[in-house]
Amino acid sequence: MVALQAFVPPTFGDGMPDSHTTSSRTPHHHAALVIVGTGMAGVGLARALRRQGDTRTITLVSADSGDDYSKPLLSTGFAKRLSPDKLAQRSAEALADELNAQIVTHTHVTQLDVDNHVLQLSSGATLGYDELVLATGAAPHTPFRIPSELAERCFTVNDLDDYRRLHGALNQPTRVAIIGAGLVGCEFANDLHAGGHQVTVIAPESAPLPRLLPERLGSALADTFQEAGIRLALGRTLETLSQDADNALTLQLDNGERHTVDIILFATGLAPRTQLAEAAGLSVSPSGIQVDRQLRTNQPHIYALGDAACIDGVNAMYVQPLQASVKALAATLGGTPTSVSFGAWPVVVKTPLLPVVAYPPTQPPERWRIEGDGNDFTALAENKDGHLIGFALTGGCVRRKVELSRAAPGLLG
Repeated sequence: MVALQAFVPPTFGDGMPDSHTTSSRTPHHHAALVIVGTGMAGVGLARALRRQGDTRTITLVSADSGDDYSKPLLSTGFAKRLSPDKLAQRSAEALADELNAQIVTHTHVTQLDVDNHVLQLSSGATLGYDELVLATGAAPHTPFRIPSELAERCFTVNDLDDYRRLHGALNQPTRVAIIGAGLVGCEFANDLHAGGHQVTVIAPESAPLPRLLPERLGSALADTFQEAGIRLALGRTLETLSQDADNALTLQLDNGERHTVDIILFATGLAPRTQLAEAAGLSVSPSGIQVDRQLRTNQPHIYALGDAACIDGVNAMYVQPLQASVKALAATLGGTPTSVSFGAWPVVVKTPLLPVVAYPPTQPPERWRIEGDGNDFTALAENKDGHLIGFALTGGCVRRKVELSRAAPGLLG
């Protein structure tokens, strides 16, 4: 039995691979624009620039395979029996051809020299730039260190390579423990259950989706999950992990309760990847790389975009804010300085067992006004003056999404 210890992140640069597939080992390269990251933000920006006729040289640096895929599909693939190859819309090579760009794969940026406009790569090569965009995304946060002997049975899913690994472990009906009942945990619970797996969700909160829903609506989702056969251990924390002679994993909770599973999926939150920026002297916070409304960092010619960026104090790790940021930055880089703004864009949670839509308030509400019964609820977050500042909807009430979005204040006006 292994007692769990708090996880201490490695210092920047530890454990970085030195392999890459689409770059040479020539000591120095240069591009007019370098984008670090090939997720929705980085690739979306390159596409937007080409769409508006931008012909500058572009190099994208990817820590993974660089294959093009839609990240929101990662938490719906098991119900649809989608293999990793089916999720990949095109290879890195095909994407590079489409974008008329170079994509350097399986490569990390180990150092950023802001004075000389040079990136040091894990391959040993250097890459110069005129303008740089950091679209490094966010990394799964694991609250404790995974014992090395159990690491092959523990998973996080934040990109296509992660999905490949998890998919390979689920080639037959499997007992899965999901640690975390937030957005990712709930979406995967629904998806894995629909894919024929036995799912147990363990979380310290008293109801699912605590950052998106008031407890009454979260409890409605919990009831729906349990009625469908998803097991819940809410208000509980994981204390120890052990592996028995039959290779099964036993999870012991803080109340002594035990659960036997085959694999564990950690869905305990995301942390913006800011190490590279911080080491280079850029302004960062726990919410991300600090940028203004034009996505500019505190260093000239360097921008940040997507899950890694905190825009005027706001980091919204959802698709619509990302798309708006891509559009604004493409315009700025194209010579038309453009400030980004976010509307009242709610989150549509992918839990088909019970539809959920939420637009969480940016400040604690004075009250939640809740209407409905069964699993069909409308919850309105109001400030002390009675003004609408957010909302949450479940079941049949999700049809009010457009109406309430029009009435609510924008996330970043």
